[in-house]
This record gives sequence, structure tokens and C-alpha cells, in this order.
Amino acid sequence: MANFDQELDASGLNCPLPILRAKKMLKEMESEQILRIIATDPGSVKDFDSFAKQTGNELLESSEEGGKYVFFIKKK
Repeated sequence: MANFDQELDASGLNCPLPILRAKKMLKEMESEQILRIIATDPGSVKDFDSFAKQTGNELLESSEEGGKYVFFIKKK
């Protein structure tokens, strides 16, 4: 997925920091905008899945490449 509106690089941060930073960025974004998140914490896969369900935002894509986890979340 190539199109996104904002990017958050949470590399090197452990739970719950990637979620907290994503939450803060999403708060400032418009509805329907997409946030791309890069994380290195393996726990972030489960965390962002739960985060999307709890907040009603849509987790469009989740992938892992070379020890980095990339997520695309669309703001509700």
C-alpha cells in the first residue's frame, strides 16, 4: 500500500509507546486519512490489531519485513 497521509516511525520503541504515539497522531488527523506506522516491537502486531478494534479505526494492512512491522490504519 503506497498511499498514506501521515507516517509514524516507532522503531526502537516498546509497548505501549507505539500505540500511544499512533493514538496521538490519529487524533490530529482527518476522518478517512491513513496513518502508516513502522515498529520494531514484535508485540505491536497484536497491539495494533486490538487498538483498531477498540477505537473503531480500520487496520488496512499489517506486514513484516526485515524485522520491521508496518501498519496502515485508516481513521474512522
